[in-house]
Amino acid sequence: MTVSSETDVNNFLNSIELAAIGLPLHEVGRVISSSVNDSEARAIIEIGFPAASIHEALCADISDKLRKHCGVKSAVVEIKTKISAHAVQGSLKPVPGIKNIIAIASGKGGVGKSTVAVNVALALAAEGASVGILDADIYGPSQPHMLGLTGERPVSDDGKTMLPLKGHGLQVMSIGFLVNPDQPMVWRGPMVTSALNQLMHQTRWEALDYLIVDMPPGTGDIQLTLSQKVPVSGAVIVTTPQNIATLDARKGLAMFRKVSISVLGVVENMSTHVCSSCGHEEAIFGQGGGQQIVDDFDVPLLGQLPLTAHIREQTDSGVPTVLSDPTSSAASAYRALAIRIAAAQAAKKADYRSKFGSIVVEGKQ
Repeated sequence: MTVSSETDVNNFLNSIELAAIGLPLHEVGRVISSSVNDSEARAIIEIGFPAASIHEALCADISDKLRKHCGVKSAVVEIKTKISAHAVQGSLKPVPGIKNIIAIASGKGGVGKSTVAVNVALALAAEGASVGILDADIYGPSQPHMLGLTGERPVSDDGKTMLPLKGHGLQVMSIGFLVNPDQPMVWRGPMVTSALNQLMHQTRWEALDYLIVDMPPGTGDIQLTLSQKVPVSGAVIVTTPQNIATLDARKGLAMFRKVSISVLGVVENMSTHVCSSCGHEEAIFGQGGGQQIVDDFDVPLLGQLPLTAHIREQTDSGVPTVLSDPTSSAASAYRALAIRIAAAQAAKKADYRSKFGSIVVEGKQ
């Protein structure tokens, strides 16, 4: 039987769980318009996260469900993307030129947080967003090397602010651009927090949908400064499966909650090791650590990423996996992770204190 009520169609569309996202449409987007007649249903849908690589699949899935629901011969669905600024902690004001700041953090070092951060940033850019990355690890900056920018220096055309460097389409800033690579940062806490403030607020970021902040490990001065002076719209916790890593990851997650920064979810990195010779997959760091955290804290498990020699080699070469091997299973895992992170943030309440233009990516089915 044909459904003719626009309200019914809208309610149905809003209830659809988006494939690969795991969230209903009404949490991450909205129905702009819909119509149905005896033979065809039509809808225009707006989503709040970049997902260019899966637009066609989303359109096909929603079209099929809409066609069956309405009992018509065909359904045409158009998807548009609008990335909005989202709520941040306290009464902090947005940083000019940036819609959303997402912190990629870990409780301890050595879990691959910086590798995750750079690949997520590159994946978001590939999905259609304007993205920057801030290397907030003052003592051990790694993003200049990972993005092939070692030895580069930022330019200041006014003597007061710096222009971000560009690496593989990302806007990038790091203390590593301002000091000699071999120079140790023998600084006390106040100097470190002052450096972070300058990197964040004295860089002229240009119309970013997302600024990914590669945090140092732990719960120290940088994390406290971030919570007090940087308007963060979400944090992602990176861990590995073994107990010693998840113990510290739990502390990091609890810290962000204590300072009122929304935790978007947990990423289990190095979840399994894939042998480069035979392809055998083994959970060398144990299993279930990330799942236990999300069960205890009621946050999403955003992704489980593999450990392969290729990821390390590609990152060391200055061309991370998402760019150097885009058809690999590892790159696919990073892209899926990036979309889920952006979707998790889109499910948050929008922040209308700042108004920016929007990117629009359209697809039809």
